[in-house]
Amino acid sequence: QVQLVESGGGLVQPGGSLRLSCAASGFTFSSYAMSWYRQAPGKERELVASTSSTGGSTNYADSVKGRFTISRDDAKNTVYLQMNSLKPEDTAVYYCTTRIWSSRYWGQGTQVTVSS
Repeated sequence: QVQLVESGGGLVQPGGSLRLSCAASGFTFSSYAMSWYRQAPGKERELVASTSSTGGSTNYADSVKGRFTISRDDAKNTVYLQMNSLKPEDTAVYYCTTRIWSSRYWGQGTQVTVSS
């Protein structure tokens, strides 16, 4: 069974940093692209960052480019999201996801709150 489990969220002050982790199991992790999405209250879920199966290419939302970095460690079946220079508008539940054939799988999400 495919499982994605996010961790690393929490409360941080503006300008601070967090690193989110997503532990994957139940599929051949190294064969699939991975993405991070986020959803703030009252807003649609939005793509934050994606990485190819090889980790050789990445994409970022304009709002986080230059501040966030997505990476993966296939030996650990884990994808990361390093978040620096955090802003209050980054406050959201962050989800990792992958698509396997016709199915998209999501983790349970981890809350990131940026507030002073």
